Amino acid sequence: MTEIDMSRYESVLQVFDESCARFADRPAFTCMGKTITYGQLEEKSRYFAAYLQNNTDLKEGDRIAIQLPNTLMFPIAVFGALRAGLVVVNTNPLYSEREMEHQFNDSGARAIVVLANMARSVQKVLRLTNLKHVFVTELGDIHPFIKRHAINKVVKYVKKMVPAYHLPYAIPFRKALHVGRKGHWVPTRAKLDDIAILQYTGGTTGVAKGAMLTHKNLVANMLQARGVIDSVLNEGGETVVAPLPMYHIYTFTVNCMVMMEQGNHSLLITNPRDLPSFVKELKNNHFTGFVGLNTLFVALCNREDFRELDFSSLKLTISGGMALTKAAAEKWKEVTGSDIAEGYGLTETSPVATFNPLRAIKLGSIGKVVAGTEIKVVDENGVKLPTGKAGELCIRGPQVMKGYWQQAEETAKVLTADGWFHTGDVAVISDDGYACIVDRKKDMINMSGFNVYPNEIEDVIASHPDVLEVAAVGVPDEKSGEAVKVFIVSRSGDLTVKEVRGWCKKRLTAYKVPRHVEFRDELPKTNVGKVLRRQLRDEAN
Repeated sequence: MTEIDMSRYESVLQVFDESCARFADRPAFTCMGKTITYGQLEEKSRYFAAYLQNNTDLKEGDRIAIQLPNTLMFPIAVFGALRAGLVVVNTNPLYSEREMEHQFNDSGARAIVVLANMARSVQKVLRLTNLKHVFVTELGDIHPFIKRHAINKVVKYVKKMVPAYHLPYAIPFRKALHVGRKGHWVPTRAKLDDIAILQYTGGTTGVAKGAMLTHKNLVANMLQARGVIDSVLNEGGETVVAPLPMYHIYTFTVNCMVMMEQGNHSLLITNPRDLPSFVKELKNNHFTGFVGLNTLFVALCNREDFRELDFSSLKLTISGGMALTKAAAEKWKEVTGSDIAEGYGLTETSPVATFNPLRAIKLGSIGKVVAGTEIKVVDENGVKLPTGKAGELCIRGPQVMKGYWQQAEETAKVLTADGWFHTGDVAVISDDGYACIVDRKKDMINMSGFNVYPNEIEDVIASHPDVLEVAAVGVPDEKSGEAVKVFIVSRSGDLTVKEVRGWCKKRLTAYKVPRHVEFRDELPKTNVGKVLRRQLRDEAN
């Protein structure tokens, strides 16, 4: 097993400092036509760190939620917070108020950086949380004066994407940078075992839990991932497209860690669902790498304007987040000339655990282990199985999380004393070292790379006064890979699909709202009364 040199860096902060110094004049991130260099990123993140240190009561180790889509403010806020010694809580901007309240309270976040578009939701949950410091930013905030005002006015008054909010004590993010510019920043020194990020996930089951990702986890996975792509991407000369959200650990590791250490350029796509604008961004930028997932590859290849782009410089396409289909990979190759290298990982593994060797890609597999990592499959008793046999996939390596935040019992369920993380996924490892996932986490639904856990859906629907029983499963969907389907036993028999979806829309993120609703007189159960989700899923499929 190839090892990685963990003595190279002592923290994420050292990676950041060295890259910003080495590549100061190189472009770091571009978004909506505006580019910031590594030197500018260092400056602006330092200003934010200075503000946090001098103008708030936040102390090292306090948690700060970053609730931003892919914008230039994201890396500035994240690295500014880390440089002030805070722990970053990556937060999905699509969260419902209920989800936000849970995450903010569970993490104990005392501060938040939020896009104005979502500030109204923060206003509604603020009194129910421990948030004391709110920083509000707008989409055009890092752009020059004229373009900044144009963007912000169009977003607010023409597109009407900013619901009215009242946060009288909130600080504009731009003001924090301006004030921090005049303040004194005191460098903090993080250790490898210190928590850098709380990355929320359902784990293998249940409600969202904060995976404690340390500086060691993130640095290790950066080195592991870089070891895979070094043969293709050069330092300081690549532009890699980032359409997937950076608050997700997949893109965070690739674009905020690996690309940063290489001094490469990330092209941020704020709204990848706006495919015409997305393709226009690609047309206007010379890109050599692309980070995506199955549904996005399919959607783009179906567009004539995308097929007309110049792909002659595309060296690397990476897939993760959900299973890559053979049809999608072959179509992408036909359109772009680029093979797709699929990897596998979880939030709890920072995330990369396996990856296809770039010169020996095997479609349908998740590749081989990255450096410094071991995998095995075990039976229901935890006994290791031989190659070729299907069993639960277990992972051990320096990228495996420290544990779940304040969840010792949940941690003990998945992480053994000798460091093996039990994924809940069923896999087969072949004699040549390639692994294949043959079944997914028990009952988990994968919506375009986002984990949707049936327990959460069921809890929300079960709270409806006319619901007696409910079960949620995933069913195949051409666009999103899977869609949520719920089976409901109504108390009165008068409940409608419209009522169920309306109830969910008020309480769940949009992608979690059931696309299919079926009413039944009863649900299949085991002899002890547990609903048989697998049977329902098999019937639905």
